[in-house]
Amino acid sequence: MKLTTRNDIRNIAIIAHVDHGKTTLVDALLKQSNVFRVNENVQERVMDSNDLEKERGITILSKNTAVIHEGIKINIIDTPGHADFGGEVERVLKMVDSVLLVVDSYEGPMPQTKFVLKKALELKLKPIVVINKIDRPDARPTEVIDEVFELFLELGADDEQLDFPIVYASAREGFAKYEVEDESSNMEPLFKTILKYVEPPKGYMDEPFQMLVTTIDSSEYVGKIVIGKVVRGKVQRNQQVAVVRKDGTSVQYKVSNVYTYTGLKREDAEEAGLGDIIALSGILDANIGETIADAACPEALPFVEIDEPTLSMNFMVNNSPFAGREGDFVTSRHLRDRLMRELETNVSLRVNELSPDCFEVSGRGELHLSILIETMRREGYEFQVSKPNVIFKEEHGKKVEPIEYLTIDVPEEFMGPVMEKLGPRKAEMVNMTSAVNGYTRLEFNIPARGLIGFRSEFMTDTKGNGIMNHVFEGYEKYRGEIPGRSRGSLVVFESGEAVTYGLFNAQERGILFIEPGTDVYAGMVCGVCSRADDIEVNICKRKQLTNTRASGSDDALKLTPATIMSLEQCLEFINSDELVEVTPKTIRMRKKLLDPTERKRASRNK
Repeated sequence: MKLTTRNDIRNIAIIAHVDHGKTTLVDALLKQSNVFRVNENVQERVMDSNDLEKERGITILSKNTAVIHEGIKINIIDTPGHADFGGEVERVLKMVDSVLLVVDSYEGPMPQTKFVLKKALELKLKPIVVINKIDRPDARPTEVIDEVFELFLELGADDEQLDFPIVYASAREGFAKYEVEDESSNMEPLFKTILKYVEPPKGYMDEPFQMLVTTIDSSEYVGKIVIGKVVRGKVQRNQQVAVVRKDGTSVQYKVSNVYTYTGLKREDAEEAGLGDIIALSGILDANIGETIADAACPEALPFVEIDEPTLSMNFMVNNSPFAGREGDFVTSRHLRDRLMRELETNVSLRVNELSPDCFEVSGRGELHLSILIETMRREGYEFQVSKPNVIFKEEHGKKVEPIEYLTIDVPEEFMGPVMEKLGPRKAEMVNMTSAVNGYTRLEFNIPARGLIGFRSEFMTDTKGNGIMNHVFEGYEKYRGEIPGRSRGSLVVFESGEAVTYGLFNAQERGILFIEPGTDVYAGMVCGVCSRADDIEVNICKRKQLTNTRASGSDDALKLTPATIMSLEQCLEFINSDELVEVTPKTIRMRKKLLDPTERKRASRNK
């Protein structure tokens, strides 16, 4: 049993708060490694490959890539920055020997920086700190380094971890340097730091093969693909392997293909060994967290525990009057199959079948669940979802609830309205610092349910100038009732097509969400009311035409532009007696009970 060191490989993950430049940094490293042809047209943030990631400018799924520098292969994993995708970050850190902690040279460490760094330090990884965006006019790299050092101390880093190397960079401009005042036009200092400080993989090459499944992918040609790092031994094409389940049982399969990563492509390989990040096909039934080992020696590896979900919502078969009009997949079987398929790759998700037509789906936050809804909608699914609910627990006979650590950066003139809104939501202020450029940073502990519906109000109150971030802090004693939405809904009275005349009469009752020409049905929510109770409005009502009333005089009616709600805004807006109907073409809000008599009866019984 000889301990082998693979000096030709380095495995690193890039971790950071959202928008601090992880994916752009990977772009810069790929470009300098000549991964792309000279005349190849390369888009920005090339690692953000799915449509939702491109549209929102965020990373949702972790991705693998590899570059060769001075004959050494550097496997790089780009991770998400949002707390809702924390499960993605936690599992990929098991594949690497060090992390690049990217910090914005102006914003400094943010809530998510703390979250991802804590996970890395717990796994005894030694980070390299990259102070990014140093070309910003308001950059303050020296203060940010002090803040990062304090964060390491706060999270209990050991002496080796505290002695972290620092690289200053501008990922967008494509340069890195050892000191702020150095001259540099490329990423060479960062490459040199990685090769010097990241430990090469060590282990036993001549022992039986072992690998932990950290990601699952699929291909239309070879089916299921499992991805992970080889922890021991080597694997070859056509080798017999065993999938070792969490309960200790095992199933045997034959490896049909072994792939390694080069640039953005997977390449066929005859074999791969200790320290390689690889993909295997031919293993039809393996889940994240299970071990793939030599068939003759099926030993399991320990798996990182993923944080539990904090929010749940019900996914139901669409039963509105417009059901089946716009979607390709509309039945309960379609819905169940799709949710079960999501469970295979989405480690933080839980699905519980409440009835044949209704599934309780639990996730890490509103963003986590809304990304799933949006993905399914684009795939052609049609269904309904309920208001998100927080998952409570019992501890020592007491009710406890998830608490989030909320950080808000706002210009000073908007502090009043923000504090006023957070009071009834049971937020406790933890810290207040005057940040730079007239912005003040406020930090709170707030129940997760207090954040539902807060973001849209916050953006309105701060006229779009506020920045808010939150990260799961833990469970604390239940803090009491939080008032719900203070205004009622405008509910459609009869089915038909919304017309200008009807909308004009309805708009004095509140704010409308739909435009003329929209098909509507009785019981659909078409706006928010200026009073606390729901009001029924007839927006399909046309003007009666007589000799004295010409149809042309409708042109004089001036409608206030409708507020078009996004999926997240709809989920935040609805009350517990309302649903969001999601189809590939439309997002509608509706009452659970479409019949007004049934609604009155239900509210009386309540």
